[in-house]
Amino acid sequence: MKKKVEILAPAKNLYQGMAAINAGADAVYMGAHQFGARSNATNSVEDVAEMVKYAHLFKAKVFVVINTILYDNELEQCKKLIYELYNIGVDALIIQDMAIMEMDLPPIVIHASTQANNRDAQHVKFLHDAGMKRVVLARELNLDQVREISEATDVELEFFVSGALCVAFSGNCYMSVANGERSANRGSCAQNCRLPYQLIDGTGKTLIANSHLLSIKDLDLSDQLPNLIEAGVTSFKIEGRLKDIVYVKNNTSYLRQRLDSFLEGNEKYEKASSGRTFYNFEPEMDRSFNRGYTVYFVNKRKEKIGSWESPKSKGQYIGKVLEIKANGYVIENYELLNNGDGLYFVNENGEADGAQINIMFNNIAIPNTFKPLAVGTEIYRNSDAEFNKMVEKENSAVRKIGVSLRFTETIDGFQLLAVDEDGHQSVQSFQTTKELAKSQESVIPNIKKNLAKTGNTPFIVDEIEVELSSNWFLPISKVNEIRREVLEQLVDVRIKEYHREEYQIQKTDHPYPVQKLDFMYNVSNKKARAFYKRHGVTEIEKAFELQWDPGKARVMTTKYCVKYELGKCARFQRDTMGEKLVEPLTLKHGENEYKLKFNCKPCEMEIWEKDAELEFEDEDEQLGYVPRKY
Repeated sequence: MKKKVEILAPAKNLYQGMAAINAGADAVYMGAHQFGARSNATNSVEDVAEMVKYAHLFKAKVFVVINTILYDNELEQCKKLIYELYNIGVDALIIQDMAIMEMDLPPIVIHASTQANNRDAQHVKFLHDAGMKRVVLARELNLDQVREISEATDVELEFFVSGALCVAFSGNCYMSVANGERSANRGSCAQNCRLPYQLIDGTGKTLIANSHLLSIKDLDLSDQLPNLIEAGVTSFKIEGRLKDIVYVKNNTSYLRQRLDSFLEGNEKYEKASSGRTFYNFEPEMDRSFNRGYTVYFVNKRKEKIGSWESPKSKGQYIGKVLEIKANGYVIENYELLNNGDGLYFVNENGEADGAQINIMFNNIAIPNTFKPLAVGTEIYRNSDAEFNKMVEKENSAVRKIGVSLRFTETIDGFQLLAVDEDGHQSVQSFQTTKELAKSQESVIPNIKKNLAKTGNTPFIVDEIEVELSSNWFLPISKVNEIRREVLEQLVDVRIKEYHREEYQIQKTDHPYPVQKLDFMYNVSNKKARAFYKRHGVTEIEKAFELQWDPGKARVMTTKYCVKYELGKCARFQRDTMGEKLVEPLTLKHGENEYKLKFNCKPCEMEIWEKDAELEFEDEDEQLGYVPRKY
């Protein structure tokens, strides 16, 4: 049996979720009205139910995120919501808080959110043994690590392949709490990583005056899909529950086409849902919101990944400014530009800036507000007016399920049988007095022509068979009517016969990989504490939100490294780094200051509040480097 491979798209709301399905998604993930890690992307249970019905028509799945940490007074509410979601047919829940594993749940499938510390084989295997059917892997993993996890357990593996990157280990960023008591783990991330900072060295010298030093590029692993499949990933996730519909449709469509190219003729893998999508636009990821792209660490640490100029969308590269003319810009590849396009560039002060094209006049882009630019300035388009207009149309991506029709006669009339690509059947008949057609010309071509008109239904006719004993007269209105009836019935049959996987969680007591949990495990309630204790954990620290010590806390752990971005990494850039930086390095934004600590052996960076007392170990000692003696 072939293994199913999935494109998993974000759904901010019902409309965008349906658009993602139409664009080729095999599954969507969305929030309910509570307990999702995007407080601005919530949906009523009624809308989730409609999403389920539409997705299941195409054998696509709906996953609901309940991925915030929970407080004790929310546990019953959460349990009630889970039963509601189960009853409307949701395929799985994506969770962070292990309290849910302690609840008396319906037999609903559980996935472990990337916020559940899914970074090593031991941890992932533990979650699978506890009843998790899928684990969303940490974004920071490389192919070797993914492969190691896959070889250790047969749990389904999901991996982000597109969209914005969280600079911190997912679930381990506490800057929002420290700066304003807004918890990212409670759905209220303040995006502190996208702010401008000063970088100050240990002598008090400002190394960088005003730059977005924690902002990183967006993810694009579209070229890595075959490698990730080989490593064990079967679900490719698009980030973006807060993004617009152009982003969702464009990125989903692009990845659908890339994955389909790999799957075509493949003997081991197949797509995870039904139907095929017809596009009225050419998907291109760089025409969606993006800050420039990176493959992150999937091929280990090989490139700089910072997006220091701006946290805003950079978009698609167009070309350089060739000339300033008539209060406008002559730009390379100007023929790609249209009225209303948004332009991105770095101005003469070294700051990210932009302008909107009012009109393209001959080869000149004339902006609404002219801004002086040097010849040679690189121009990007971060809003493509024509492309956006095209993609926003409802028919820009249309999904159809293949169906075969067989029109035959009965004793007292005629019958139409529809069999879809998955083998579901629908049959309708009508009674009539049979009369021969007055014309000798065969009626069959005309019957076939009208049976093929599927219109706005989710079906496309791949084959039509008409079997008649004589050249019977048939009113076209009756042919059209029976076609409508049989296809409407087939929609109901597909939804009714959809098979949802179910799994009843059973409490286990196999040992957790570690016995002591610090605050980064985000334990915020009694049920989560009971879960870990039953699995052998002896010490459990409270979640950061319940014990924050202002001014002295570690607020982020990350694989991203400011030293590496500066070319000063003793591990990878020793031959070219020049003089060492004087530590501790400090990030400053307004009154907020943070110390940076570099753990070179595991290749991680920590961010601490200014009053924290830290011990700094020399990177040479960490790496076992012995200087040469002459």
